[in-house]
Amino acid sequence: MTYGLFGKFSAQPGKRDDLVGHLLQAAELLERNPECLQYIVSTSDEPEAVWVSEVWTEKSAHDASLEPEDIRAIIQEARPLIAGMSDQTELAVQGGKGLRG
Repeated sequence: MTYGLFGKFSAQPGKRDDLVGHLLQAAELLERNPECLQYIVSTSDEPEAVWVSEVWTEKSAHDASLEPEDIRAIIQEARPLIAGMSDQTELAVQGGKGLRG
């Protein structure tokens, strides 16, 4: 079953753009991962909010994606920029425009 993850990061004050930059670096690295069907980074009117929407072929593919050294390095660099995480929801993706397959 296709696995989705949707969540909100709260950046440290004044660090949202830096956090977005790190998440977009991760998105670029994920281009090489065929099991990552979608990785979208967005902002909202909330000054420190960053929303990430992910779609994977399966949950285990998502979990494995966190292991490569270059991804782990981005995570380590981004951690100090994150004040918190909330509204994280795991989804069973049913389909829609923009999904390969």
